[in-house]
Amino acid sequence: MSVSQLELKLLLADSLREKPDGYIINQIFNRFRTIEELIDVTEQELLSIRGIGHMKARQIVAALKLARTLTASKPPTNKISSPADVYYLVEPEMRFLKKEHFIVLLLNTKNMVMSKELIAMGSLDACIVHPREVFLPAIKRSCASIICVHNHPSGNPEPSEQDIMITNRLIEAGTIIGIEVLDHVIIGHTFVSLKERGLTSIVH
Repeated sequence: MSVSQLELKLLLADSLREKPDGYIINQIFNRFRTIEELIDVTEQELLSIRGIGHMKARQIVAALKLARTLTASKPPTNKISSPADVYYLVEPEMRFLKKEHFIVLLLNTKNMVMSKELIAMGSLDACIVHPREVFLPAIKRSCASIICVHNHPSGNPEPSEQDIMITNRLIEAGTIIGIEVLDHVIIGHTFVSLKERGLTSIVH
């Protein structure tokens, strides 16, 4: 399934006329933590969430059914050859986010995007990520490599010391696991590739 958690979040927010980081959307994604759980959710399960009545439950199920139909059996179509490819792939959905979102692109052996996974969502200027959460979807999907991406709501994509530290920690973890971290791209009004800047411990 090629739809990502972030795409589903934006789809549901639009369908319900809610903010992507609003209470109901967060409750849905806290309750159903994987795409597989969420895409098959029932009205009855949704009714157990405070603030969701029968009408909203039907809207959510209908939106998820549409997402499932549109993405079923859809082959990978996005090949990543450069940081610019990453930017043009994710910029439309990350453009207006008011909080930091950390996502990973899961790639196959031909650098085609298998999936986009939302790993964490933070405050206006911080997003805490742990290698466990980053690599879990990569291991489940048996992907060959990953690219980390997060946005700076300020619009300034310059990496912080924490960005550099987290990136190299993930690279070390990926080396142990056997899933290469190809790059970490920061999205703002433009983008910065930590690999291109020589700020990562990636050695080729």
